[in-house]
Amino acid sequence: MKWGALMYRRLISLTAAVFIGATSVTHAVEPTDPSLADIINFRQYSPTFASAGQPTREQFAAIAENGFERIVYIAFSNNPNALPDADQLVKGLGMEYMHIPVTFNNPLASDFYAFADSLRRDGDKKTLLHCQVNARASAFSFLYRVIYEGVDMAEAKADMNTVWQPNEVWRDFIFAVLAENGLSPECEECDWALRENTF
Repeated sequence: MKWGALMYRRLISLTAAVFIGATSVTHAVEPTDPSLADIINFRQYSPTFASAGQPTREQFAAIAENGFERIVYIAFSNNPNALPDADQLVKGLGMEYMHIPVTFNNPLASDFYAFADSLRRDGDKKTLLHCQVNARASAFSFLYRVIYEGVDMAEAKADMNTVWQPNEVWRDFIFAVLAENGLSPECEECDWALRENTF
C-alpha cells in the first residue's frame, strides 16, 4: 500500500476516534438515507444541502439516485482517494460538477465565496459539497449556513463538531470570514478551543 493511501486510512480512523465524543451534542443534521450512510462523514443539513468526505464511484451513483443535482469538490484531484475522472463520472450521472481546490493549510476567503456564490444562484438545487474527510466541507457548510441561511451559530457549530473541531488555521479562517460579514463567532455554547487533531 502506498504511503499516501496508508496515511489517508489512518486519518479516517483517527478522525473517527478523536471526534466520536462530539456526536452526543444536540445538532440539526437531518436523518441520512441508508444508501448514503456509508459515505465518509456524510451530513445532511437540509433537504437541499449536504456535505461529506470523498464518495466512491458507487456512492456517487447513490447520490444521484437520491436526487442530488450538483456536486462541489473542494480538495485537490491528486489526493490519494480522489477520483481522477470525477468530473466525467458526475456529469455522466446527470449532475453538475464544480471544482474549487482549497489548500488545507491556506484556505482563502475567495475559495469560500466562489462556492457560496454558486450555491446562492441556484439555492433550490440539491447540492453535495465534499472534500476528502469533510473537514474543509463542514467548515464551508458552517459558514454558508450561518452567513446566508441564518442558522443559529451554536447549532451550526454543533453540526460541524460532529465531524471535527477546526484547527488554528481553520478557526482563524472562519473568524475572518465571519468578521467580513459582520458576525462574531462568540456564542454561549460555542467552544472554539484548539484541540490536537490529525489533519
